[in-house]
Amino acid sequence: MKKIAIGVDVGGSHVSCMAYDLSEKKLLANTLSETDLNNQGMPDEVISAWGGVIKSTVDAVGIETVQGIAFAMPGPFDYLNGIPLFKGENGKYDNIYGINVPQKLRTYLNLDGDIPVRFINDATAFAIGEDQVGFAKNFQHSLSITLGTGFGSAFIKDGLPVVDGNEVPQSGCLWHLPFENGIADDYFSTRGLLNRYEQLSGQKLTGVKQIAELASSKTEAQDVFNDFGEKMGVFLAPWIQCFHLEVLVMGGNISRAYHLFENSLNEYLKKENLKINIAISELKESASFIGAATLIDNTFYQRTLPALGKM
Repeated sequence: MKKIAIGVDVGGSHVSCMAYDLSEKKLLANTLSETDLNNQGMPDEVISAWGGVIKSTVDAVGIETVQGIAFAMPGPFDYLNGIPLFKGENGKYDNIYGINVPQKLRTYLNLDGDIPVRFINDATAFAIGEDQVGFAKNFQHSLSITLGTGFGSAFIKDGLPVVDGNEVPQSGCLWHLPFENGIADDYFSTRGLLNRYEQLSGQKLTGVKQIAELASSKTEAQDVFNDFGEKMGVFLAPWIQCFHLEVLVMGGNISRAYHLFENSLNEYLKKENLKINIAISELKESASFIGAATLIDNTFYQRTLPALGKM
């Protein structure tokens, strides 16, 4: 019988999932299920949205093949116990603070008690997916980042997330570190790019795609990306050295504009004599499904447990 895990990716206003074959390390075609949801909904509404997409995917493969369900979940979240800790700072999921997600889902899905329901940080799930089957697969030291509404990141060493020690920042993520006049999340994100474009041009835009489309005709637009690439080099350089980084994998919407900041990033790294491989994720959201689903492999889960408690 196939060993199938269900990988679930929870976003701010969207949830999606797919079935993953743990033995063959591949996502199963025609098992994608997704829906938009109200992130200010009450617990039953949110669980119903999450549970509904999971049920569709489970129905596609048959419950008898399902070894477990695992979530790629934004923080703050108690990943070991499956309890949301959102308190308004993220502007999402405030009304599910403190609920027991595994318990609620088991009831909603009528799940057998021995089917595990597990959780991991969404950026870490993306990084594990890239390490398992993506661009980081053949490297021992990787950093995967997601560039979008926020700045997600996770360091992977020998197949496992690294969240403490001298090689990585606290919690193994970068978003909270001081940079320029704020923190990295203020700079390496959609709002950071939009703010800097408005400062340079006086024009208020609503998305990075608009700036990218102007890059060939407006100097200010290309200047914003040149700055983004160089500053990313400045910010990442100490961690590239510390972690002995071999490969950097980028995902998220901003990564689609990599061609516009590729030169400035690489020029800075070259100037600092830092040689790393840089790749744009081809797996995209699929990496999060894969990374989450891999938690259902018990050997991997046991090895990841120490890091889960510190995310």
